[in-house]
Amino acid sequence: MRSLTEQDIRNSFINCSKGEAKRLSLPRDLAERPWDDLDFLGWRDPGAPDRSYLVTERDGRPVGITLRFPAAQRSFLRHSMCSLCVTAHPRGGVSLMTARKAGSAGREGNSVGLYMCTDLACSLYLRGMKVPETGPRIEESMTLEEQIARTTGNLYAFLDQLYA
Repeated sequence: MRSLTEQDIRNSFINCSKGEAKRLSLPRDLAERPWDDLDFLGWRDPGAPDRSYLVTERDGRPVGITLRFPAAQRSFLRHSMCSLCVTAHPRGGVSLMTARKAGSAGREGNSVGLYMCTDLACSLYLRGMKVPETGPRIEESMTLEEQIARTTGNLYAFLDQLYA
């Protein structure tokens, strides 16, 4: 992913108003992010524990979405798996993230959800730059490039649902 400026990020959001995009909290460490190793930029809002944001590149331009998830989730499962990067995490490491749909459907309250790594660090888990609390990811027969393609394909499928 190419590095993004604050303005690139704020202009990319498809499921919130321009005013909301202008007010949302951006990561303070944009210059230090490992952009070459990111398939998308994801972060949690430090001032709003139930909000996260995700920005990816699609068709040569940044596309951003706002996400919500329950601050306190009860999970009876010991482990959960991220639907984007297929990384297994112990309790709390995966959350159901919901995104308001784009356009009139979103204004009517319609949303779509997907189970994702709570910290939105899928790119780093894939590349072994970050390790889940349970230890290394399950070894796959797919190459890293194939895993990245699967992850971005899963993300694009989720984004497509926001327009449907």
